[in-house]
Amino acid sequence: MYGTAWKEERTEALTLLALQAGFRGIDTANQRKHYFEAGVGAALKQAWQSGAVSRSELFLQSKFTFIGGQDHRLPYDGARDIGQQVVQSFESSLEHLGTDYLDSYVLHGPSSRHGLVAADWQAWRAMEALACAGKVHFLGISNVSLLQLQALAAEAKIKPMFVQNRCYAKTGWDRAVRAFCTEQGIVYQGFSLLTANRAELAGAVAQRIALRTGRPIAQVVFRFCQRIGILPLTGTSRVEHMRLDLAAAEFELSAGDVSALENLSRD
Repeated sequence: MYGTAWKEERTEALTLLALQAGFRGIDTANQRKHYFEAGVGAALKQAWQSGAVSRSELFLQSKFTFIGGQDHRLPYDGARDIGQQVVQSFESSLEHLGTDYLDSYVLHGPSSRHGLVAADWQAWRAMEALACAGKVHFLGISNVSLLQLQALAAEAKIKPMFVQNRCYAKTGWDRAVRAFCTEQGIVYQGFSLLTANRAELAGAVAQRIALRTGRPIAQVVFRFCQRIGILPLTGTSRVEHMRLDLAAAEFELSAGDVSALENLSRD
């Protein structure tokens, strides 16, 4: 999946480049602080008008972000209740992206670090209503702890289909959350797979695997993630890296390689 965070004025051009390279899953958010969702939409419009790709070929994912994660450029009326904020943000995302439905709509993290509070449930119930109305196919949550995810899965009327977390090698690539996702049939989306793990990936174990396979370390990481059930997000801005990332499934890692990478630590 191609991630569009932190690209600002380059968002349109890079999203279009990603589509041309072969990406069909696009991740964004209605959070102007870190995303330029309208830029993603401008790229989609170009791709659709040129006939390069159709809406039905794409998986579009956006997010609702609480006020605490926004800057002054709110995509909703901050004075409204949270359920109304979700609806306003969602409708704004549809307008930005030039579509009448989303494939996935993600709660961009609980409103507090511990547990789920009333605000989280208000947002989730509003998201469930959007799903029931057929405006979004699947729901998800990001930046979530195991306990928060367990609470959501236990009480949600529509359970999350996706979890999107920053993934650290030092925690076994979010091993506990991934295990719960596997148990529950939830797809785990991993982001910052390279940037969050620079020290570990520069170490002898990872570098030895890259050398033996003759593959760039990024490609090794993405193939490893596919092997352990992580859907990788990449936000690369270079077309040659986009192509390499998409080609990660074209080679294999041994069981020993996978085990070594899953238990990677600084060496």
